Formats: sequence, C-alpha cells, structure tokens
Amino acid sequence: MAAVGGIRYNTHVKAVYERLLARGKSKMSSLGAAMRKLVYLCFSVLKTQQPYQHDYLKNT
Repeated sequence: MAAVGGIRYNTHVKAVYERLLARGKSKMSSLGAAMRKLVYLCFSVLKTQQPYQHDYLKNT
C-alpha cells in the first residue's frame, strides 16, 4: 500500500512507475519497481541520517 501512495504523491516513484508502463510492463511489475524505489529511498535516509530531500537530483 505504501507503493500505491508513493505513486500518487512522490514524483520520483511516480516517474519510475509511468516509465515502466510506457515501456509495456504490466501494472504489477511496475508496482514492484515502485516498491523497490521506496525501499532504496528509505534505506538512503536511514544510512545517511539526513532528512529526505525532495530535489535530490538537482543537488548532484
């Protein structure tokens, strides 16, 4: 259920989901990729001990 919320409200997760759908992947497969993206985001926040930065791609 967290991935469904991520698709609605998180632009990075939504972009992954929509990109995979455009490539012809199934909705369930795309949802699994969205779940994986959320896990990576959560892990990076825990690992770095810094708050989530919504514009993290702009900082690199």
